[in-house]
This record gives sequence, structure tokens and C-alpha cells, in this order.
Amino acid sequence: SQQITATNQELMSVRNALGNSAAAAAPSGGAASLTETPTDPQALYDTAYNDYLRGNYDLAILGFQRYAGNFPDTQLTDNAIYWIGESYFSQRKYQQAIAQFDTILTDYPRSDKTASAILKKGYAYLELGLVEQGEVQLRNVIQQFPSSDEANLARQRLSNLGR
Repeated sequence: SQQITATNQELMSVRNALGNSAAAAAPSGGAASLTETPTDPQALYDTAYNDYLRGNYDLAILGFQRYAGNFPDTQLTDNAIYWIGESYFSQRKYQQAIAQFDTILTDYPRSDKTASAILKKGYAYLELGLVEQGEVQLRNVIQQFPSSDEANLARQRLSNLGR
């Protein structure tokens, strides 16, 4: 019950913050709903990321989806999509996670999250019991980013699999 209370308080503070910034920008001066476009992309991203860090994955997904939808051309859009995938992964919703990681790979091929997206896609396949597809993704990380931390993690996981 304490966690629910804390989550409700966080949600109310987010609503108030978004409402205050949108109300200040609204010509009528009325309160804004959560569906209106926020005026501060960094605040929206930071709020969603903090929700992710706290384990509030549903709130994080909503925040990152709003960010990506409202600010599709920023330097953090690919990161927002990646964190949606991480949130789904943490919820054991591996198919949805794979779809988000695929979005990074197809829509943002030069993203700084590419290696991580391939790695986590491999992990998701392994969690689904699709060992061959998971192994292919782990080998892709090693081949494309051989000196990265993700490649080292992929090597460890392949070793644990006896591959």
C-alpha cells in the first residue's frame, strides 16, 4: 500500500507539473489534460526515465511513448523507444520488447543504442525459448560491435549457453 501511495503521489506531481506548464501556455488559462502536447521535452523524458528507474514500467512506457510521439525528431527519440523496449523486457513482455528494439534497428540504424538493442533482442529471444534466434542476435552484436561492452556480455551469454 505504501508503494501504491508513493506511485499515486508521483503521478499527481507529474500531472501537476504537466498541467502547470501547459496551463501557462494555454490561451484560456484553463487546466490542461495529460493528452495535450507538453512544452518541455526534457522534463517529459526525465520523468519517464525516472519512472523506469523506480520500476514504474507502465508509467515509463506511457511517458516515453508520449515523448516519441510528440517529439519524433530529437536526439533522445531513439533512446525513448529503447527504454520502452527495456520496460517491456522488465515486465517479461518479450515480443513487445523485440518490436521496440526492431524499431531502433530499422528507424535509427546509427543510434547509440543499436548495440544494446541487438543484445537485448537476443536476450528476449532466449527468454522466449528461441535459442537459435537469440544466438544469431548475440553473434550480430559481437560481429558489428566487437570491442563493446555489449559484445562482452554477448560472449558471456553464449559461453553460458555452451556455444
